[in-house]
Amino acid sequence: MLLQMQVRAFMLLQEAPGWDVGHLWSQMGGLAKAVVIVMFFMSAWSIGVMIDRVLAFNAARKQSRAFAPAVAGALREGKLDEAIKIADRFKKSHLAKVVVAGLQEFSAHQNSAEISGEEIEASKRALERSEAIVHAELKRGVSALATIGSTAPFVGLFGTVVGIINAFKTMASQKTPGIGAIAGGISEALVTTALGLFVAVPAVWMFNYFTGRCDAFDVEMGNSSSELLDYFLKRSQMRASARK
Repeated sequence: MLLQMQVRAFMLLQEAPGWDVGHLWSQMGGLAKAVVIVMFFMSAWSIGVMIDRVLAFNAARKQSRAFAPAVAGALREGKLDEAIKIADRFKKSHLAKVVVAGLQEFSAHQNSAEISGEEIEASKRALERSEAIVHAELKRGVSALATIGSTAPFVGLFGTVVGIINAFKTMASQKTPGIGAIAGGISEALVTTALGLFVAVPAVWMFNYFTGRCDAFDVEMGNSSSELLDYFLKRSQMRASARK
């Protein structure tokens, strides 16, 4: 979607009256062209991150919705091994990745005569480690959007400053007074600032959006970990009561 929007914007820019992209490119200096190329790569990078994160987040949401009721049913019946198998089937679910770590740690001690508090703590630490790993996976590439959103306008401004300096140098060398002598050069220089804003605004929007999604996923993982620990405690208490 964003890629289509940017392509359409470039097409409209090409078709706009008084705007000839080919002419502007030919009139730009080497440094200004380098800035435009850098802006192009920044835009391509941000679009790639956006597409990757949208696909990852949608897959995580979809699989987690299917995983939660399935694993809850297995846990109600006390089938830890079955719950682990269910979690292994949902590779893209953020909840499954966290829950399976706690289940595997707790399952290693389920045949013990007594489940101690240290073993419950070990399961808790396994859940916390898994949460940290999954959080890092979900945030992969998102920081790049923040970097692009904050630096793209300055990269564009740098191209504009260089272009204006060159325009004034041209006016000085030709000894032609008046704004008309440098109007064309300044308009070409300002293109880089426009490109900088064009790249930065979608990056900032999507960074804020992805950050909100990651925060929501963190809450879901924290709630699942807490509920699983409660389940482990109840199971250990039930086993202790059964021995009495």
